[in-house]
Amino acid sequence: MSELTSLTIAEARAKLTGKEITAQELTEAYIQAIDAANPAINAYVALTPEIARAQAKQSDERIARGQAGALEGIPLGIKDLFATKGVHTQACSHILDGFKPEYESTVTQNLFNDGAVMLGKLNMDEFAMGSSNESSYYGVVKNPWRAKGSNADLVPGGSSGGSAAAVAAQLCAGATATDTGGSIRQPAAFTGTVGIKPTYGRCSRWGIVAFASSLDQAGPIARDVRDAAILLKSMASTDSKDTTSVDLPVPDYEKAIGRSMKGIRIGIPKEYRVAGMPEEIESVWQKGIAWLKDAGAEIVDISLPHTKYALPAYYIVAPAEASSNLARYDGVRYGLRVEGNDITDMYEKTRAAGFGSEVKRRILIGTYVLSAGYYDAYYIRAQKVRTLIKRDCELAFNAGVDAILTPATPSSAFGIADEDLANDPVKMYLNDIFTVTVNMAGLPGIAVPAGLDHKGLPLGLQLIGKPFDEETLFQTAHVIEQAAGKFTAERWW
Repeated sequence: MSELTSLTIAEARAKLTGKEITAQELTEAYIQAIDAANPAINAYVALTPEIARAQAKQSDERIARGQAGALEGIPLGIKDLFATKGVHTQACSHILDGFKPEYESTVTQNLFNDGAVMLGKLNMDEFAMGSSNESSYYGVVKNPWRAKGSNADLVPGGSSGGSAAAVAAQLCAGATATDTGGSIRQPAAFTGTVGIKPTYGRCSRWGIVAFASSLDQAGPIARDVRDAAILLKSMASTDSKDTTSVDLPVPDYEKAIGRSMKGIRIGIPKEYRVAGMPEEIESVWQKGIAWLKDAGAEIVDISLPHTKYALPAYYIVAPAEASSNLARYDGVRYGLRVEGNDITDMYEKTRAAGFGSEVKRRILIGTYVLSAGYYDAYYIRAQKVRTLIKRDCELAFNAGVDAILTPATPSSAFGIADEDLANDPVKMYLNDIFTVTVNMAGLPGIAVPAGLDHKGLPLGLQLIGKPFDEETLFQTAHVIEQAAGKFTAERWW
């Protein structure tokens, strides 16, 4: 592994602007690292070395002219959910075979405008539906972490498993990701990386393949809190092409890092102490509370009484929106087409062959809860519960709480093809128990590494913030990061 690929974005930025290294040298180091490691980890589903080299060359020219952008020459991986002009964009689904869009997503365009370099497209759960990256048409991603003394492969989490694994294995300096119910924060926690889901509307959704439109939000996965702040600054923007994007100035998030915690009030919700939660999760949570207290924060016990309904309500709202969004994949205009006796037969055969089992399951659930006899009983009721969940958080913030601290996941990374989870989809869905509340309420949430369990695997803590107050999350997460120390996977690939 080249020393260049071990640099954080902040470190690489300093060396590039100081002309100690060139963007082309940095990019070449990552290309070589990917060539060596990707066959084992399977983080990338499409590589773009020629695009990366051309972009790096342009970056060196801009740096030489003194016109460097905020991410000039920084090599990134792009989740396969983001449209990239003329490049493989398939949401890791068979139904989008061969699809290369004629347009660029707003988020990736923002990154390229700031000088970022694209290394390739990253693996993910099909249509972002999954918590383990096992539903991808392009195969499972392997977590760079392994339990002490074990050679067993572990999942990297999902749906942004390729993004998290690539960052943890130093196969990109940072990565784009998306979060509908925890798909940034859960894989970040499983791989010892930092992931932030910003407030709904902070980043444009235009050009991102839709899963559940009222829940989806783009965000970065990075090696540390500072890198996540740098990436989010470039990714976030208002966008006339996305009416849900909010027209608010984007702060310089990096400036929030290092601010004093004096006067900051951190809420600890009693409802997050769920039955059967491992002792190690409780222990790392208590450590996080102590670190923030030592840094000068005030710890406040709070109640979010409707939290217990968040997961069942989420698994009504998200599949309902998915069944509507995925109706457009019909084999007529793009992607896979399986010929049939007539147009209806062609639709049915294309969708049957093109969608994987998890996507089919969620479409069926969504279609059922939207059907005439069940719409009021399920979908309308779930939306009412969503309003109550949002109100719980508003009451806590109105009472003077600045951020809420919870565990990020109910366990560390589990094994690939775990029989217990594979045979029981509900158990798999429980991986989102600590994260879905944030999406249902449209709030920002960040996962930050906070320790290792008895197997030597990373555990993360989650901070939940007020709408559009990502700055407090970066400020607070940095304190946890400094107290917890650095965690890197031992190289086996």
